[in-house]
Amino acid sequence: MKNNHTPASSSMKAAGTAVAAAGLLTACFGGGGSSDNPVVMPPPAAVTSVPDSALASSSAYEAFTDKTASSTSESAEPLTADNVSTPPSSETDEPAAVS
Repeated sequence: MKNNHTPASSSMKAAGTAVAAAGLLTACFGGGGSSDNPVVMPPPAAVTSVPDSALASSSAYEAFTDKTASSTSESAEPLTADNVSTPPSSETDEPAAVS
């Protein structure tokens, strides 16, 4: 069986593939929008209470309280603990070091 592929045809095929890929990326990410109406992303929602993920385990609660205690924001709203009736605890985890 004779192989009809030459180095020139392989490089042409590779160049054609590259041009097609560039065209697809341009179509997906190209402009087309008007700069008169820029998209404004809303700011992330502020945490106002202890998140459920912090209540999943005693180590998650400890990590959340450590992070929150080290925050130095003077303008953030205080957290509410309305959803915390009893902080999570563990009978098997070692006590956290207090510094």
